[in-house]
Amino acid sequence: MSSIVKEIQEALAVLSIPEKAEFFPRFFKTGKGEYGEGDLFLGVKVPDQRSVAKEYYSKINLKELSELLSSKYHEHRLTALFMLISKFEKTKDIAVKREVVEFYLKHLSYVNNWDLVDSSCYKILGRYAYENKKENLLRELSEAEEMWHKRIAVVGTMHYIKKGSFELTKEFVTRNLKYSHDLMHKANGWLLREMGNINEGELISYLNSYYKEMPRTCLRYAIEKLDEGVRQDYLKGRI
Repeated sequence: MSSIVKEIQEALAVLSIPEKAEFFPRFFKTGKGEYGEGDLFLGVKVPDQRSVAKEYYSKINLKELSELLSSKYHEHRLTALFMLISKFEKTKDIAVKREVVEFYLKHLSYVNNWDLVDSSCYKILGRYAYENKKENLLRELSEAEEMWHKRIAVVGTMHYIKKGSFELTKEFVTRNLKYSHDLMHKANGWLLREMGNINEGELISYLNSYYKEMPRTCLRYAIEKLDEGVRQDYLKGRI
């Protein structure tokens, strides 16, 4: 183990809260989240992880970062992703950005739970794909067998939504409606809701075509910001 990785792990250990570490496994076993077999928890708050990432991201190289990202401790992996996001966002060098994206794709086996996915994919993959017209990066993930890869793909379209481009999101959501995973439906609904925040007409048009096929979780998130009467009409199937 490199000295910088050991230093980061020790910095996180100082910030750990044993009671919080015990809480996480119980919380996620209730179905509110999903973690890989054998995941361990230190109990470090996310703001503290971000602070450590901010301090160390410029000091650690990608090889060392892979050591941290391969840890069984959730906080080590999330901190590694925060640092990776900073490396991507703080550089204007397209070669460095491409290297970060390639590193991210190569290490997807360690980005294997919903919390890690949501913290990194659209800030790295989504932005890179949009800015460099690399939609196939997301499209290939959307067609993978692994469910979290499909979620990476759909959440990765958030940057497209922010730029007023909705077709990729709608394509992925429509394909995902057939899956039974509730957290996938939550992601789909969340992306549709954000689409509606920017262009409500786009959301209404999409809902009118697909809302009867939507699992309730997806629909509830998608219509969350619409007027109460409209929400009730969709929930009761009157539209």
